[in-house]
Amino acid sequence: MDFRNEKIGIIGAARSGLASALALKRLGAKPFLSELKPAEKFAEAAAALKANGIEHEFGGHTNRLFGSELLIISPGVPANSEVVKRALERDLKIITELELGFQLCRGKTLAITGSNGKTTTTSLIGEIFRHSNVKGVVAGNIGRPFVSVAGDIGEKDWAILEVSTFQLEWIDTFKPKVAAVLNITPDHLDRHGTMENYIELKLKVFANQNGTDKSVINADDRYLKKFTNVSETFRFSTSEKIEQGCFIDRDIVYLRQHGDSVPIINIAEIGIKGPHNLSNACAAAACCAAAGIDNAAIATGLKAFKGVEHRLEPVRLIGGVSFINDSKATNVDAVYWALRSVLYPVILIAGGRDKQGDFGSLRELVRSRVKDIVLIGEAAPKIAAAFKDITAIHDAGSMADAIDQAYALAKPGGTVLLSPGCASFDMFDNFEHRGKVFKEAVMQLKENRP
Repeated sequence: MDFRNEKIGIIGAARSGLASALALKRLGAKPFLSELKPAEKFAEAAAALKANGIEHEFGGHTNRLFGSELLIISPGVPANSEVVKRALERDLKIITELELGFQLCRGKTLAITGSNGKTTTTSLIGEIFRHSNVKGVVAGNIGRPFVSVAGDIGEKDWAILEVSTFQLEWIDTFKPKVAAVLNITPDHLDRHGTMENYIELKLKVFANQNGTDKSVINADDRYLKKFTNVSETFRFSTSEKIEQGCFIDRDIVYLRQHGDSVPIINIAEIGIKGPHNLSNACAAAACCAAAGIDNAAIATGLKAFKGVEHRLEPVRLIGGVSFINDSKATNVDAVYWALRSVLYPVILIAGGRDKQGDFGSLRELVRSRVKDIVLIGEAAPKIAAAFKDITAIHDAGSMADAIDQAYALAKPGGTVLLSPGCASFDMFDNFEHRGKVFKEAVMQLKENRP
């Protein structure tokens, strides 16, 4: 699209909003960024906007925003927010930064979504591409906005994108050459309202595909088992053989296409550990096969990749106790897999802003693996109610307090696990900030116990 001289409003000054404003300015558009929160919350963004001559406002959305020809909405702005309602009343077209990036990108797009494992799988795919002869650029919800790199991706290159329901909410022409849904479990119900709405938004990643595209589906997921799409379908499974895609048989990962099953790697050689990561590895292999990456590069990438920050990240072994940072676990299902993946007995640090998760589904796992739970944040009372009859509950006023209590409660050979099961926004800027604070506090611990 030609954006020259177009008046384009941008709602939100976080990473994607700022990246959109800068990209549009370079394209000759007339961006105007509007942010509800005060400028003090976005000092770096405000400085960048001023330095680049981009007009903006902080502390509220004035009518000037609605004089735009197009609105680009940040993922953090809900569809039922007042500013969106006002825009729709004026029949303004709304898109996300993901859609803008797609319209600016000349290369092919591989999009990964799902309730859990998106960041790990997206990063793993990026590692596999790195060992191939095909250039892949990792971006999206993983931290680097798509729009900030879209213009540099050549026709033969791939954009490897982690995408969320927040980003998919306002897509228009977004059409990945390969699109994957890793799994679907309850998440973001505080925003999307019902499970049906949430599932519909996840599957929207396939909405614009046709017969020349590829879809990648988790054959083990109860919501996805029977899903069909007009695109060519690859499936992945850790429990059954499948007709096309990736599966595990007798500890060997196989890729199957056109009736031929080819062994790729023994699961013991895969760099990321844990039962959930077998599924992530199969998903990554299926996505890369769908994108035409050769088997040797897939095997090498699976061996080389060791995981991502804030997802079951080992931080420190002190006094015989392992500290694990799983701040990326922002829903209940992620906590389930974390508890299954670490040494027990576990001292679990959990809590934050509730996303309407069902913590009761963890009761049996908590009963068998968790010695104590230390709670932080707004959801502490809800989590305490779910587990107070089966394990000891402790309240903490801060992350540092939670770590001190957890270390005092832990025994040598056990684990202190930060796996919140909640959003971070009640106490932290984001899950990365929460994980960083956790790691810094753990590194301050002294070997001698209280």
